[in-house]
Parts: sequence; C-alpha cells; structure tokens
Amino acid sequence: MSVDATPSRTMALAEQLIALSSITPDDKGCQRRLIELLAPLGFACETIASNGVTNLWARKGTRPPLFVFAGHTDVVPTGPVGQWQSPPFVPTRRDGKLYGRGAADMKTSIAAMLVACEEFIAAYPAHQGSIAFLLTSDEEGPAKDGTVVVCAMLEQRGETIDYCLVGEPTSVHSLGDTIKNGRRGSLSGHLVVNGIQGHIAYPQLARNPIHQAAPALAELVAEQWDSGTDYYLPTSWQMSNIHAGTGANNVIPGALAIDFNFRFSNASTAESLQARVHAILDRHELDYDLAWTLSGLPFLTPRGALSSAVSAAILAETGIRTELSTTGGTSDGRFIARICPQVIEFGPPNASIHKIDEHIEVRFIDPLKNIYRRTLENLLA
Repeated sequence: MSVDATPSRTMALAEQLIALSSITPDDKGCQRRLIELLAPLGFACETIASNGVTNLWARKGTRPPLFVFAGHTDVVPTGPVGQWQSPPFVPTRRDGKLYGRGAADMKTSIAAMLVACEEFIAAYPAHQGSIAFLLTSDEEGPAKDGTVVVCAMLEQRGETIDYCLVGEPTSVHSLGDTIKNGRRGSLSGHLVVNGIQGHIAYPQLARNPIHQAAPALAELVAEQWDSGTDYYLPTSWQMSNIHAGTGANNVIPGALAIDFNFRFSNASTAESLQARVHAILDRHELDYDLAWTLSGLPFLTPRGALSSAVSAAILAETGIRTELSTTGGTSDGRFIARICPQVIEFGPPNASIHKIDEHIEVRFIDPLKNIYRRTLENLLA
C-alpha cells in the first residue's frame, strides 16, 4: 500500500480491514481483529456462528439507553481483478483517495465507529447508558444467517435497543449530505404464464402466452400502486427479466416467465400488493403460476432523538444540513427495526460501492469518525 503519509488511527484500521478479503459470507478474521480492540475497552464480545456466517455482538454496560453501532464485515466479489488499477485487497492511497474493496461499503465506517468509541470512552469514562456493536458477514449475501439471527437472539433474551446507527454508505455528493431514516420494502414475484406450444403457422392450434400476457403487463406497468408518504416515494413495480420461446422463430412458446419486483412504501402492504397483482392477472383470464418472495418490509424512523443527534453531529463537523431519505436498496436496518424504535443509517459517499476501484476520499475518513463520536456525545455524554 502507499505510504506517502502517516495514516490516522481510523485510516490505519480501515486499511487493515480492507486487506482481509472477506468476500461474503467469509469474515476472514475482520471481527476477530475488532474483538482484539473492543475487549480492552470493556466490551463483552460474543461470536454467533450460523451456517458459515460469522456474527459479533459486543456490549459495554448494562444500563439504558443502549446505543448500537451496526454494520457488516463482508464485501461483494471484486469483479475482474485485472480491471482494478490496484489489487482490490491491497489498500492503496492515491490522488487523495483510499482504494480497495470495502473502502466505502463499509469497512471504513466500521473503523470509524470503533475509533469513535475509543475516543468517546476515554473522554467520558462514566458516560450514560451502554454501547454495543452488531456486525455480520452476511449482509451482502442472502442475509438469512446474519443480523436477523442476532436480533432474534437479543429478542429471546429480552435485550432492548434504544438507538441504532448503521454505517451504510448513504452520502451522495459530500459526507453528511444524506442520511437514511428508513428503507422501502422489497417484494419479488416469479410469474409463469402458461400457454400451449405449437407451430407458428397454425396459431389456432396453440395458445401464445406472450400475446395473452401483454395487456396484463401493460396494466401492471401503468398501475399507480400508491402516492407515497411524507418520507417515501410512491411504490414502484419493475420487471427485471422476461423469457419465452425455444430460440426457434417458428415455434409459439408454451410458457412466458417474468421476474418482477416491488419497492414499496409503508402506504402499501405486501398483502395488498399481492392481491392487486392477482386481481389484474385474473381479470385478463390468464393461466398462470406466481411465486412470491418478501425480502424486506419497509421501516421508518420519524424525526426524533437519534436523527437529531446525527444531524447535529454532521452540522457541527461539516457545516452541512443533512437530508433524510428512504431511497436505495434494502439493508440490515430492516431486521434491527423490529427490535429498535430508532434506526438511522449514515456513512460515506456511495458512488463507487460495488464497482471496480471502490474508494473513499481520504478527507472524509476522520470527519466520519468525528461524526460518530459526536453522535455518542449528543446521546450519552
């Protein structure tokens, strides 16, 4: 890695974590390194393993309120390594940026959280409440053995979380311009419209599922599912894949397969959306099979103590008045929100996440740490 300047404590830890090739669901020792740093601070650290996934629950203190830093140590695959300007798991500083897989999503956030805790605990050894870390190596994957498992364990124990700050990369143009106070739900469908295969020259002897489905699909595309809310954009329905046919140009296909997805606000429910889709398909008298997958319910944290604490910390550190947003994909916040009334996501700019040459601007690294520390001060000092 580049050694053109002495790295800050936060940058050095971020580089250590980036160097561990923790492609989901393999933690590659990231959480072990974090335990080495958390235990001396007084955190009781538990490793919860589930089907090859490594999870960490680390808590300091027993008094309320409980403030939790949450995130993931796993990263997405690198893509073609040869297209990277520098190896993805060799953290490299150049042109004012720190490059490496996980630099923005979200190993720098985790490093900033830990160093923020070190500084906060040193300054306020008798601080109010308790602090915890909830980390998983299964956020970028199926998310079935990660945060959801830890949350279920905490619920069984009767442990309650008052505030949770998730380190997802939420900023758009500059650090702190956007935080997430919720996410839309995600509901997917796999639709198969059944027809009768036949020779294309004898359509009267076949039934073309493409022709039959087209009016229904047009209606689904044009449908207004809801008008959104003060915090959410209107629910959207999008087709992602469509396939029919054998590859021959003289065969009417026997079936049409379509994958689609709802990103839905809390103005709708999964059940109401499913019912409306079935009603449209039935009205067009289609012979179909439809399998549903609900991967996340919408969650929302209205303006309150946590959003105010994070917003004030951002303003004090950067001078930016942040915006609340619920856009973007799903996150593990959807699981935490089941046991925590206030969940906010905040992290570095997200323009390079999941891309070749993922990076974070070096000038944002220590301010990110400072914002996390200031948030702790605003709530627990």
